[in-house]
Amino acid sequence: MQVKCSLCDKVEEIEDYCLQAKRLRNRRIYMYLCNNCYDRIGVKTNERLSTGNFKLYRENKKVDQYL
Repeated sequence: MQVKCSLCDKVEEIEDYCLQAKRLRNRRIYMYLCNNCYDRIGVKTNERLSTGNFKLYRENKKVDQYL
């Protein structure tokens, strides 16, 4: 399966039946990032987190009060 990176427009080939290919086929909103862009985003995010000025908002799971 040929996929295109959303950031750098690099076209790559991935296996047809891997989990990532299945997600791309079934959920059209799911975007593909090449390994270079994925690693670069991870490094930049960690650098911003270490400064203390960047807040990463994660969704808190709601606790069911009736259980």
